[in-house]
Amino acid sequence: MNGQWYDAEAGPLVRPYAMTGGRTKPGPHGVRFDLIALVVMDPEGGAGTDGVAESLLGPEHRALLRLCRSETQSVAELAADADLPVGVVRVLLGDLLEGGHVKVSRPVPPAQLPDERILREVIEGLRAL
Repeated sequence: MNGQWYDAEAGPLVRPYAMTGGRTKPGPHGVRFDLIALVVMDPEGGAGTDGVAESLLGPEHRALLRLCRSETQSVAELAADADLPVGVVRVLLGDLLEGGHVKVSRPVPPAQLPDERILREVIEGLRAL
């Protein structure tokens, strides 16, 4: 055996349901992560409210934390960089969020964005200065 944990044609040996413990939804609170939600490591977190140390997390959890450690990333970027299905990443992020390891900022709804007309007026006002 050459120590390779996967076969390129067959895919990884660990199936997505095994990585999430059979769960398909993140956390008991039913948190839903948008693809563009931004995830960053919580500098004050790590031990979480339940006392679970980062070293006790699964390998997929730790991989997501490594990706978030250097810069803020969207859920879609994390899934691509970790080479995991988005559904799996959402469940794992739910675990990390509940454990206090990460913070998630939701995207601004389009209804709360400033009107384009107002932005153009601001630009024209700045140019006039």
